[in-house]
Amino acid sequence: MSKAGEDEGVPAGQSPPPPLLEGSAAGAKALSKLSTVSSLPGWTKVSCPCCASEQVEPLVLVMLGEKVGPDTKRWLIKLIGTPKKDGGAGLLAHPGKDATGDIIMVSAQRCTLLRAAEELGLCRTYRSGDMEVFSYGDRDNFKDSGNMEAFLTSAERQFIVKNELDGLRAQKDLRVPGLPDNFTLRNRDNIWRKLESVGVIVNTFPLHNPNKLKNLGEAWYSGYQLIQPLDRVNEYFGSSVAFYFSFLDFYTWSLVPPAMMGLFIAYSSGDDQKEIPEAGSQVGEIQEDSGFVISGHMILAVFSMLWSTVVMEMWKRRSASLSYRWGTLNLAERFAEPRPGYRGELGTNPVTGRVEPLFPEWQRGLRMALVSVPVVGLFLGLVVLGMMCFYWGEARVQKLHTDWDSLLTQTLLYAPSVLHIVYTNMLATVYNTAVQSLTEYENHREESAHQNHLTAKVLVFTFFNYFAVLFHIAFFKRDVPLLRKRLASLLIVSQLVNQTTEIVIPYLVDRYVSSPNRNEKEDGSEEDKFRNQGMMPPFPGLFAEYIELLVQFGYLSLFSCVFPLTAVLLLLNNLTEIRSDAYKICKLFRKPFSPPVGDMGVWQIAFEVLSFVSVVSNCWLLVLSPRLQEKCRRGEMSSTDLLLGAVIVEHLLILVKVIIAALIPDEPNWIRKKKEQWEYKSMQALRQQKLQTEKS
Repeated sequence: MSKAGEDEGVPAGQSPPPPLLEGSAAGAKALSKLSTVSSLPGWTKVSCPCCASEQVEPLVLVMLGEKVGPDTKRWLIKLIGTPKKDGGAGLLAHPGKDATGDIIMVSAQRCTLLRAAEELGLCRTYRSGDMEVFSYGDRDNFKDSGNMEAFLTSAERQFIVKNELDGLRAQKDLRVPGLPDNFTLRNRDNIWRKLESVGVIVNTFPLHNPNKLKNLGEAWYSGYQLIQPLDRVNEYFGSSVAFYFSFLDFYTWSLVPPAMMGLFIAYSSGDDQKEIPEAGSQVGEIQEDSGFVISGHMILAVFSMLWSTVVMEMWKRRSASLSYRWGTLNLAERFAEPRPGYRGELGTNPVTGRVEPLFPEWQRGLRMALVSVPVVGLFLGLVVLGMMCFYWGEARVQKLHTDWDSLLTQTLLYAPSVLHIVYTNMLATVYNTAVQSLTEYENHREESAHQNHLTAKVLVFTFFNYFAVLFHIAFFKRDVPLLRKRLASLLIVSQLVNQTTEIVIPYLVDRYVSSPNRNEKEDGSEEDKFRNQGMMPPFPGLFAEYIELLVQFGYLSLFSCVFPLTAVLLLLNNLTEIRSDAYKICKLFRKPFSPPVGDMGVWQIAFEVLSFVSVVSNCWLLVLSPRLQEKCRRGEMSSTDLLLGAVIVEHLLILVKVIIAALIPDEPNWIRKKKEQWEYKSMQALRQQKLQTEKS
């Protein structure tokens, strides 16, 4: 019995868990000692003498199932604290005030964090003051390398802990104490994922720091400041969240020029709707002696095409600068362990030589061809079905309005658009859930491949779902008034729906459903406050936020010339979106794990693709200009000449966009030189290592 307790219980040298402070005065002490820096005993011993410290910061909380016994908890704590070379995670674990309780607090020692920083390819400030790629062997020459709170952001430390836990794999077949005999961890099984599947581990989430979160909220969404504290967002929530808010901020202020131009065109035309539907209208047009007519919507179309290119090129420069400042410019691409959800037959990886699950590429391709593609096609068919119902409803209400011509029928003219918008939003929600299961079923080895395939599916559906009707109206029906009405409905209804679903509903659920169940007290124990964080809903991620921005960007760059006030409505929406999104991530959800990233990833490519598609869309809309159509009807210009002119203009504008993109470098010159210096130093280090190997 003693031997079993030694193998499965708390590691040797670990003090028994102390009672945590309670009461009114004790609550404040617990906050400073446990939530910020804890000097309480009970943590597993560090495996490296240089990492010994009286101060340990709880980073991640592991919540266990109700039926998990003390033997299983002690075994799990020992596994977390065991060094990596012996098959453990090499982290620090604390069982809480109750050794038989349902939580385990996890932290990380200095050496574990520093080695992970090197593997990730993070850059940090060198003693010279310059930013350099971090090297564990040269760690003492990096600024603040002895103080992990200053050297790594809280989001980076928490991600490293989660990454180490996810990477736990069984070194041999073994049983878990306290679990049924029929449960066995097979060799190379992912331990964390398997324990989650049987309910031993209910949840794993990063812990909030209440003081830091309060200060961040006051500087972010509580006041009237216009500048976002992006560096503090990066420190607390990580670079992936910080890049989203940075792009949202950059894109929002980039809407000011098209908004001003749209207001000017709408004001100068007197009635925005006169410019396009009335073929003979002269309002808002500049007519030269030669008879050539330039309308306001033509100017706005060309401006939108050029604006989208300049914005994306300038964003890439800003993105590179932020990546350098946050130390993620040189993230390493390495042959990492398979992602936790990867399944397959155990074998030897022919590239790395490691024993891991293997899954044939042909089988993955078969799943994609026979399952994923048909399901995606089914949803695209549902989009077409919704579009046909929209046209049917549009025709019926138009006929009804023609027969009755009343205020009620005038209002009903917008009903098909509103209903179709609600339908597309509901379909998108169902589709997003379905494609996550599809991508999981495809069984991609790397997390990056998994995310890329998931994003690609979402982008295909998003483009088809949100823009198919608009393209059909513009290119086939050639009904500009209907296109304008549809776009106005999308801008207004979609924004109301998004604000309601993203803010109002989560707030009401948190206020009236979740909060009463949490029973949080100011003088409550710190462990209870940690548990209350676990009762909050998980953060749904940034997928929906990027999709919303992508759709906005598409509306503006593709079709704004038919509705000049598009940029105005988007600007007003985004000024509130920044604060509402910040409030949402701070107050309504659990803190998310955030991996270090160097840019927006595949989303940036999606925005650039839309920028090029805008050339085709706007050139076609120029062909539909009433003035040009009138010239065709009068015989002053043939349809062939009109189409030929549109193709020539299209190619010229594409050439102009390419030239602009070439003239604006993706990275500032000083960053390019810095990357070249890093590459040169890396080559020199490899050369010296090779020479030393040859001499020895």
